[in-house]
Amino acid sequence: MRSALVEAARAASRSKDTYLSSQYHRIAARRGSNRAAVAVAHSILTIVYHILKRKQPYIELGPNYYEEKRRNMVIRQSLKKLESLGLKVTVETVAS
Repeated sequence: MRSALVEAARAASRSKDTYLSSQYHRIAARRGSNRAAVAVAHSILTIVYHILKRKQPYIELGPNYYEEKRRNMVIRQSLKKLESLGLKVTVETVAS
């Protein structure tokens, strides 16, 4: 079963603009391709479990899921730090 999942993970890593592909490349840059393949295989197994248990279709999060999650976390932490230093902060987005 492990070899089948790892093979599926390697195939998912070659797909374009998907959650699993971006996860593979993000982990492979730090830990290597083999560990990234096993991590993505674990994610596939988790996804399959939840699909079968909840009887709901798979929802693709997209390739930018990690960046958006990280962006929101950095904003939240920065605001908290500035407020702990006694500053009042207002945030507005800049149109680019």
